[in-house]
Amino acid sequence: MSNLSIRGIDPDLSTTLKLQAQAKGKSVNQLVLEVLKEHAGYLKKKQFTQEYHDLDVLFGQWTESEFQIIQGKIDHESRIDEALWK
Repeated sequence: MSNLSIRGIDPDLSTTLKLQAQAKGKSVNQLVLEVLKEHAGYLKKKQFTQEYHDLDVLFGQWTESEFQIIQGKIDHESRIDEALWK
């Protein structure tokens, strides 16, 4: 591994880097390496990682009989029709 020095970092940028690194629980060096790798195309940002909680109120709301009805329908739709595969 090689070392690289970056000169001319103004105080505001230095403070911002330190705060961001601290917020992420990383060293400034780790943060800068990640930013450089991402910008250079070595790291890809994860897409579609947002979590949604708009349906959380429905979780655990089915009774056992409702669950059995729904699961029965799912099982019925999951069956393979052997005649279609001949």
